[in-house]
Amino acid sequence: MPRNFTQLYLHSVWATWDRLPLVTADIQDVIYAAIAKQCRDLGCTVIAVGGIANHVHLLTNFPPNLTISELIGKVKGSSSHLITHEVKPDSFFKWQGAYGAFTVSRNGVEAVTNYIENQAIHHRQETVISEWEM
Repeated sequence: MPRNFTQLYLHSVWATWDRLPLVTADIQDVIYAAIAKQCRDLGCTVIAVGGIANHVHLLTNFPPNLTISELIGKVKGSSSHLITHEVKPDSFFKWQGAYGAFTVSRNGVEAVTNYIENQAIHHRQETVISEWEM
């Protein structure tokens, strides 16, 4: 093989502080855009980002020189900083310190994407996949 080849997919999920409903409709798109921008800055491609008021799911591919903790830490940090310093500086916003991370095979990308894009429906209908929730 003349060069390295990687195809790495990561499904991550993290919650708001104390599971408070902090990802409100007025800032949801801003948060998701900030997450996508930070992922691009780190050399990742966002496949899906979504969630509900108290947690976020992210599916991305990532380069082999980036650790999972670095990816999630920078994504959470940049989105939180944006909200607390620019978008809603007078409001409380914070992510929990913990996260869940799951590797995804190429064959599983579509199923995870559909799950993330339909978070509101899954939670409303109580059809969540408990292993993928925090």
